[in-house]
Amino acid sequence: MVSKTDDIPASVPNCTPVDDVAEDGETALKEPCPCGHSAAAVVMNGNAGHDQAEEAESKQDGSGDADPSDDANEQEVIVIQDTGFTVKIQAPGTEPFDLQVSPQEMVQEIHQVLMDREDTCHRTCFSLQLDGNVLDNFAELKSIEGLQEGSLLKVVEEPYTVREARIHVRHIRDLLKSLDPSDSYNGVDCNSLSFLSVFTDGDLGDSGKRKKKGSELEQIDCTPPEHILPGSKDRPLVPLQPQNKDWKPLQCLKVLTMSGWNPPPGNRKMHGDLMYLFIVTVEERHVSITASTRGFYLNQSTTYTFNPKPANPSFLSHSLVELLSQISPAFKKNFTALQKKRVQRHPFERIATPFQVYSWTAPQIDHAMDCVRAEDAYTSRLGYEEHIPGQTRDWNEELQTTRELARKNLPERLLRERAIFKVHSDFAAAATRGAMAVIDGNVMAINPGEETRMQMFIWNNIFFSLGFDVRDHYKELGGDAAAHAAPTNDLNGVRAYGAVDVEGLYTLGTVVVDYRGYRVTAQSIIPGILEREQEQSVIYGSIDFGKTVMSHPKYLELLEKTSRPLKVQRHAVLNEKDSAVELCSSVECKGIIGNDGRHYILDLLRTFPPDLNFLPVEGEELSPESQKQGFPRQHRHRLACLRQELIEAFVEHRYLLFMKMAALQLMQQKANKESKTDTADSNGGCDSPLEGKEADETIPGLAQAKELAESLATDDGSDPKSREVVLNACKAVGSISNTSFDIRFNPDIFSPGVRFPEDSAEDIQKQKQLLKDAAAFLVSCQIPSLIKDCLDHTALPMDGATMTEALHQRGINVRYLGNVLEFVDKMPAKPQLEHVYRIGITELITRCTKHIFKTYLQGVELSALSAAVSHFLNCFLSSFPDAVAHLPADELVSRKKNKKRRNRVPGGGDNTAWASLTPSELWKNIASEALRYYHFTLQCESVDQAVEKYGLQKITLLREISVKAGIQVILIKEYNFDSRHKPAFTEEDILNIFPVVKHVNPKASDAFHFFQSGQAKVQQGFLKEGCELINEALNLFNNVYGAMHVEICACLRLLARLNYIIGDHPEALSNQQKAVLMSERVLGIEHPNTIQEYMHLALYCFANGQLSTALKLLYRARYLMLMVCGEDHPEMALLDSNIGLVLHGVMEYDLSLRFLENALSINSKYHGPRSLKVALSHHLVARVYESKAEFRSALQHEKEGYTIYKNQVTPPSHSRRFEPPLVQLCHQAAGFTAPSMASVLEQLNIINGIIFIPLSQKDLENLKAEVQRRQQLQDSGKIEEQQEDGQLALDDKIPVDD
Repeated sequence: MVSKTDDIPASVPNCTPVDDVAEDGETALKEPCPCGHSAAAVVMNGNAGHDQAEEAESKQDGSGDADPSDDANEQEVIVIQDTGFTVKIQAPGTEPFDLQVSPQEMVQEIHQVLMDREDTCHRTCFSLQLDGNVLDNFAELKSIEGLQEGSLLKVVEEPYTVREARIHVRHIRDLLKSLDPSDSYNGVDCNSLSFLSVFTDGDLGDSGKRKKKGSELEQIDCTPPEHILPGSKDRPLVPLQPQNKDWKPLQCLKVLTMSGWNPPPGNRKMHGDLMYLFIVTVEERHVSITASTRGFYLNQSTTYTFNPKPANPSFLSHSLVELLSQISPAFKKNFTALQKKRVQRHPFERIATPFQVYSWTAPQIDHAMDCVRAEDAYTSRLGYEEHIPGQTRDWNEELQTTRELARKNLPERLLRERAIFKVHSDFAAAATRGAMAVIDGNVMAINPGEETRMQMFIWNNIFFSLGFDVRDHYKELGGDAAAHAAPTNDLNGVRAYGAVDVEGLYTLGTVVVDYRGYRVTAQSIIPGILEREQEQSVIYGSIDFGKTVMSHPKYLELLEKTSRPLKVQRHAVLNEKDSAVELCSSVECKGIIGNDGRHYILDLLRTFPPDLNFLPVEGEELSPESQKQGFPRQHRHRLACLRQELIEAFVEHRYLLFMKMAALQLMQQKANKESKTDTADSNGGCDSPLEGKEADETIPGLAQAKELAESLATDDGSDPKSREVVLNACKAVGSISNTSFDIRFNPDIFSPGVRFPEDSAEDIQKQKQLLKDAAAFLVSCQIPSLIKDCLDHTALPMDGATMTEALHQRGINVRYLGNVLEFVDKMPAKPQLEHVYRIGITELITRCTKHIFKTYLQGVELSALSAAVSHFLNCFLSSFPDAVAHLPADELVSRKKNKKRRNRVPGGGDNTAWASLTPSELWKNIASEALRYYHFTLQCESVDQAVEKYGLQKITLLREISVKAGIQVILIKEYNFDSRHKPAFTEEDILNIFPVVKHVNPKASDAFHFFQSGQAKVQQGFLKEGCELINEALNLFNNVYGAMHVEICACLRLLARLNYIIGDHPEALSNQQKAVLMSERVLGIEHPNTIQEYMHLALYCFANGQLSTALKLLYRARYLMLMVCGEDHPEMALLDSNIGLVLHGVMEYDLSLRFLENALSINSKYHGPRSLKVALSHHLVARVYESKAEFRSALQHEKEGYTIYKNQVTPPSHSRRFEPPLVQLCHQAAGFTAPSMASVLEQLNIINGIIFIPLSQKDLENLKAEVQRRQQLQDSGKIEEQQEDGQLALDDKIPVDD
């Protein structure tokens, strides 16, 4: 639900980005708008361009309105942009006010707005009436007769029911807690933390802050805290969560709770009593309140006597707030102040996130009485589910029905995607609560007689099972290790089939939760499956790993549709009667028709083919590339499979090979035609698919391959020569078809127990070869390409999560981490990859530690949990050599009775084995785990050796292990890891254990296409059009995801960058502020992405003249970066250059030098001493020396920079930039001036990769002509990538280097 406060731009762009939507859902994009924008408005220097930009704007507005036909078109396509209208709202006791609404909205959304507004927030039970008629809550506004611009809607108080009274009390409690961060710390109700407002002192949009520059300079205190300065070794934890002064909550009430007299007895029910509340006001007045159908009033009950009669006066009020305001002056004053503050907060600070984000640190929070929280804990909230009052949600039905919604045109698709996303996020939240309840022992098992590991549970219509090998199901595949890996493989399968989205094929809602050392799989329940045995239900696939196999024509037909996108080959296997059975998936994939008649597939753990590098098979030889690296290796389980990203990359690689080989043969044929020789021999040399690699060098570029593709396509196969060419190329690359390129994998190859028919032996041989090639491709192409990307900084991992993401994007599984590290270690350029190596080692150590921690926790009983976790962290991180566990000196002394009672909670048992763990033993285990799992030799026997040898930081290790294992530590003191006299952690320091949740992320496909088209336009230099497309994407994203989502964050960041380049600084600031808030809320306050967003925001603040804010933001970014990856990282150079420049601008020269010189040394290390980045760093340092009048040093640096520029062949514009400073320096007398803000901003732009090139009018004309020429070239599809000097670089990377 997007409330009106979300600040979402509802303006209709004048230029129509969309002409028409084609039938198949592809959006046809128009050529540049009729308004005739050119890129000219962008190319400006400093402020000179503003007038041009405005001129262009006004021109555009003029011509944009002149084309009514376009507008009509837009109406059909994007219904979201129906023009809004204004209605008047009249609520009791307030003045009528105007509200902007849109025809798509439901009446319910106006309710939400009123419940959020400061003056009407205390009402929940009301109806809206138009001319005396009550409006239906679920009606769309456009369907209401008589509702139009200026209509008056009356808010009419309605009688309460028990449900409405509960909702009212809950809402009042939410309002009272609206500034209290404890829900964010505790990770409930999708609340999460955000600290941006602490650094910006409220909203950034206030132009009132911009004082005259002169006076501002004196007021800035630029000195950063000691621990932020370059070279500081101190890494304090407390500043991670600065204290927000708004969070000292204004106390409105001491106690608000349900009374012990509930529920009302029968005779009182008949007087309209619904429930009783007990309240203690700030003035220490104890009152008992009746909630009745007519509202709330004081009754005469006390704690020990029941007297439900109204007190005198009873203060009967329709809302609880009105009643309390009358009896407690402090309540009235503080509640009003609280609501004022609440409404002033940025909406993005208070909207719920779609999925819960947990914080690994929190201060100690006082535990206050809270009736709603108490009630939630003991009911499963079922009575209160807003969607379907009074019954549990049928998750499966909801998940599948949303998939069945129509998707023919854009509005239908948006509605469908929005519904799918909403149900998924609700399901993930319910599944997480359920999984925690299961492990905490609060759910009764459906098979309570069995051993704890084998138990299964049902709660809230969700089925839960534990990740253990039950009934030796996975015995041949690796037992418990396989049972632990299967759920995530299955989830990847569900994700893949969900993305293909075939009509009529259904998957289960699946969430995998790791909590307290246990892995729990939560799934929605197929209707009817619990009434019958699995053997009877399965009509496709195998329930015993291929001994018995069944097939079904309908399933084959449905799965056939997924086989091309998922690259799964249709194949036959033998069943127990030795007859062949056709399958179009792996044998484990089971098909079950539910009682609802839908075709479900489940157990998708082998959707993708096996990874032969980790699957030694008797008598099979891997390719030499794999063998060279020491493969195949024994892995913990036999379920290791290749990632979908790898399959895609491999197929693309083979496609290029296919095209090149065909091109080569065609060229030979041409040559042979002249000499009339036979073509067949000329191809004899290329049997093995991989031999084609040598041919790569000789083959002309892809341009010819493209032409060839066209010539082959036009040939409709009639020409035997070209057919032969295709046939040979198909054979060589392992295509399953002989007439066209088509690579698919058989996922059952090498599955134990699966047998194939005799007649497919040759095919199976081909498939085996394909799998070996794919495994070889991973080690010989993908890993080197990852390292190459890290070397040229296109991949910049900053922590474990971004490292994992970089691996996954290239299809490399994390089990290859040891290989990647060895590869880096052997590189001659290892010093330039030190950051990657260090992050990789940190990741490897913390992952091994997590594996050990998982089994360690399983042996701990609940009452000893905090002691056990703190002991484990001491062994892992503390330098204290003999960490002794504090066995909880049991708070409840009597131990005798306990021996007999054996709890049956999965974490039960009086197990104190955990207490005997020692640091040296733990580190030995970590090293042996690294060797066994990652085949990597760690050369350290203690944490201090690891820190010493690999340059790690203990605080980073603590963050990584806490995030991975769901530990939350206290944030009120600094942890002294290096003390040799006492351990770093006590049991009081462990606040909580959170679940780590994996789930499917449904995508907004249309919005994403708009976003990509926008990016493409921007890269071609059409900024206006790009901007419109991205605005459009933002609208669509908001429609599907609501206001908070990672993808919206990326959208806002790009918009802000475009606004900035076009010269609209305030708009850039506003969008980037949203991006920062969203990144903090959705990804976490110290996520690498958040750090980058802070840096962008600082730049726009500086451009807006808010210098002190810019500095605060940069200092925050630097602090976070020190925490996350330490000082030695290429990104730190960019950050320090930014800080140094801003400090230079405010004339703090000495400080500025410290940062800029640090940036210079980091740049030299990671980019090589001769890179342009280093030249620029020299130039920046020289400018500061010049301002300090230290001309000799300045000259020295300018010279070095100039030399680098001269040696690197550059466009003259860059080296020109260096000549004037040299000349000036030589003539410089003793007088020196402070740098102008414009010059500082220009340098800031350059280091952040935004270059405005000063152009004359003539250059502009040439550029226009060039742009048009390119456009025509592109239309004819023959664009060559010739980068001209005038082409604008706009990218998140830094183009100065290119």
